Amino acid sequence: MNTGTATTTTENKAEQTVFLILFAISISHLLNDMVQSLMPAIYPIIKTNFNLNFSQIGMITLVFQMSASILQPFVGLYTDKKSHPYSLPIGMGFTLIGLLCLSQAPSYPLILVSVMLIGIGSSIFHPESSRVAYLASGGRRGLAQSIFQLGGNVGSALGPLLAAWIIVPSGQKSISWFGLAVALAMMILFRVGRWYKQKMLSRIAAKKATSTGHPEFSRKKVVFSIIVLLVLIFSKFVYLASISSYYTFYLIGKFHLTVQQSQYFLFLFLSAVAIGTITGGHLGDIFGRKYIIWISILGAAPFTLLLPYANLFWTGVLSACIGLIISSAFSAIVVYGQELIPGKVGLVAGLFFGLAFGMGGIGSALIGWLIDKSSIDFAFRICAFLPLIGIITGFLPNIESRKA
Repeated sequence: MNTGTATTTTENKAEQTVFLILFAISISHLLNDMVQSLMPAIYPIIKTNFNLNFSQIGMITLVFQMSASILQPFVGLYTDKKSHPYSLPIGMGFTLIGLLCLSQAPSYPLILVSVMLIGIGSSIFHPESSRVAYLASGGRRGLAQSIFQLGGNVGSALGPLLAAWIIVPSGQKSISWFGLAVALAMMILFRVGRWYKQKMLSRIAAKKATSTGHPEFSRKKVVFSIIVLLVLIFSKFVYLASISSYYTFYLIGKFHLTVQQSQYFLFLFLSAVAIGTITGGHLGDIFGRKYIIWISILGAAPFTLLLPYANLFWTGVLSACIGLIISSAFSAIVVYGQELIPGKVGLVAGLFFGLAFGMGGIGSALIGWLIDKSSIDFAFRICAFLPLIGIITGFLPNIESRKA
């Protein structure tokens, strides 16, 4: 009886520890992405202060997204072979340096250097923190990934709101105050790193993944499925780039809103993204990730196609619907990929997070160029067709049914 009670107590404690780690990594993700989302939120200020055109604005996003994307698969691949638990606070240190430099940058080239440093911090943070979420999942990987992603999306939603309250009235130098949030994230991640180290030490004797793909599928099928997932990420994040980078300009130009008013609409959209993220991961655990991916991307198409023709009220409603639906896919995509290639958690996370950032950056630059050549209304009409690419989800195999 005493042994059984002790076992139950130990299991309950382990269960509690798992969720504490998930919430800790989610809060760190919140703080990290809150800082990153300040950049699109302050684009109107930077554009005015440095007399930039839309192509230069797109280049800022491109530099950030590329520095945040290129390194991620390599970080993930390296840490699949040799984990570095304290790389998380080190990566956040790059973000802190970049943020402080951005607050003081006196020229456009130095702004590019600053956002590059923030991007490098992100490229270290995302693959490793996604691995922590995987290790702490207790088997509920979709839910764990969603909790992790929820923090990032809440942070992305808070960034524009805080920018409207703090940076817009006070100017570029007030960005440095957000360094306190990054410092807090570094302290949390140091504690997470201690848990991560203990977790890896306890698994190291038994864990040496030798599988190179899902045991039920051929290598060709696995590669084809990964390509489909990457195309879906392209459609999702290029569309999101049009909203996150240019939505405020769209609202200001079409409906004559102030910068602060436009930030509230961006906050509404990003809040819907946060809600959709946690919902999508949990539903993927229940109904299957393929179906959630399909509904999420293709299901957003009717709303994206209507958005360019709506009035101000319906623009807000439609953008919230788009954020809610389209955001539910990413957690399902990441976990689907990790289950498709067992033993490569870091590589898959780095590849998908990296491509998400990279596609967002390239998309932002191309959209900026398109706006300069035509108009922001025309660019939004073109981007509205991107979610239709979601129809190719039908080519993905049903992993859950094969397991059953």
